[in-house]
Amino acid sequence: MKATIKTQGQQFAVTEGDILIVNRFPNTEAGSTVEITDVLSAGEGAAFKIGTPLLAGASVTAKILENKRGDKVIVFKKKKRKGHEKKRGHRQELSVIKIEAIKA
Repeated sequence: MKATIKTQGQQFAVTEGDILIVNRFPNTEAGSTVEITDVLSAGEGAAFKIGTPLLAGASVTAKILENKRGDKVIVFKKKKRKGHEKKRGHRQELSVIKIEAIKA
């Protein structure tokens, strides 16, 4: 079964067994289970349903495999001929999740 979910400000098209990298779920640890209730569409073939905007009663269960930090992104700002330079770095907090079940 396929589904389109919205989580952490992003949309993903998923099937059971998919592994995704999303923004970190707050207050969770590796091995815990998360239920995502923002399902935009779900089903397959003739049983495919589209929500307006969300499907009522639909949910996706995912297991958190790992919490990690992404690669460092360097932000460098400079104003020419002014002697102004600013260098900042950022590492995004991420969760690796595996889709366990889709309930439409």
